[in-house]
Amino acid sequence: MIKMMPFQLSSGATVIGTEVKLPKTTLLSISTDNGYIMCGALDVSLLNDRLKDRAIVAGRAVGVRTLEDLMDAPLESITHAAEALGITVGMRGKDALEKML
Repeated sequence: MIKMMPFQLSSGATVIGTEVKLPKTTLLSISTDNGYIMCGALDVSLLNDRLKDRAIVAGRAVGVRTLEDLMDAPLESITHAAEALGITVGMRGKDALEKML
């Protein structure tokens, strides 16, 4: 099952959360037009190394079970492109999303 849910950030911008239920796991992501945050399934090393030419803006949070958790969780790792926007490891998901607008 796939569920999409809008979230309003403190700036007033709306971002879209996506939840994909799979056998034994759930994929979670919340995106802006410029980047996204995702659950532990995100391979930041792949984005930074093999797909570096795409300059993907993304962050990964681990141990999250819901989209709400993902908004509040600290990012465990980020891409180089996200770092260039001022996003840092440890920043809460919703704060990183604000910088991705």
